[in-house]
Amino acid sequence: MDKVSVVINTCNEEKNLPKTIASVKALAHEIVVVDMKSEDETVKVAKSLGAKVYEHEKTGYVEPARNFAISKTTGDWVFVLDADEEIPKGLALKLKKIVRRPKADYFRIPRKNIIFGKWIRHSRWWPDYNIRFFKKGYVIWNELIHSVPMTQGVGADLAAKEGLAIIHDSYSSIEQYLERMNRYSSTQAKILIEGKHKFIWKDLITKPVNEFLSRYFAGEGYKDGLHGLALSLLQAFSELIVYLKVWQAEKFLEQAISTKEIEAEMRRTFKETNWWLKEISIKSKGFVASLPTRILRSLSNKND
Repeated sequence: MDKVSVVINTCNEEKNLPKTIASVKALAHEIVVVDMKSEDETVKVAKSLGAKVYEHEKTGYVEPARNFAISKTTGDWVFVLDADEEIPKGLALKLKKIVRRPKADYFRIPRKNIIFGKWIRHSRWWPDYNIRFFKKGYVIWNELIHSVPMTQGVGADLAAKEGLAIIHDSYSSIEQYLERMNRYSSTQAKILIEGKHKFIWKDLITKPVNEFLSRYFAGEGYKDGLHGLALSLLQAFSELIVYLKVWQAEKFLEQAISTKEIEAEMRRTFKETNWWLKEISIKSKGFVASLPTRILRSLSNKND
């Protein structure tokens, strides 16, 4: 029977690692942990739990170390897991069945994101498919933050069911979100700069607004209640910071802005928001009816 190697990349994950490793014990022929200069007891914990441990330079995000980790595996199949994730028994059983009779070379697996203590079922956070299970040699990661891996062969998706989803303990606090956002936004800004993106002041309005609308309305974040609103706003704020950092890299170069230009951009965003409100009212009258009348009237007046 083909063997499965589980790959876990770590950096200061001594608290999460025992739960993560315990969840894959029944699946894994071997567990490969690649640590990025942890300052806690991560390495010691990993070794005590039977993992093969290797070291990689600290990159600030996981993709560069992921390919290195995969290169250290000896199994015919590879399952990639982050240190703040675990798998339910149903998923472990499903993957073992796939290995016995595979119908594809790589699989996208749904991921259940737990954010601020709640499973986020909308807001573009579910089913959050990720390529995580594959025959060795069929998948390689592009070494860019949050990049989609490059594949060969035939792919397939597991059903978007809770029992087949990776459980991701994503963000437990606002402080944790902001700390990661600061790191991720620096990397994203660097990629934009290397791609020759030139900052324009409109970025500070259009990019965050588009992110909010795509999360809260197009992604039905409103169905996640207060969590959906908060996360949509945080993601919009993250976009704002990315483009401010691009501006910072250009030495805060001044750009002429007139009040008429600002007004025109704001009217455009109000118009787009109002369009989404009308769209959602068709699908969910209760949602629009719950908005304060004053807000609805204000948006309507802005578009007259």
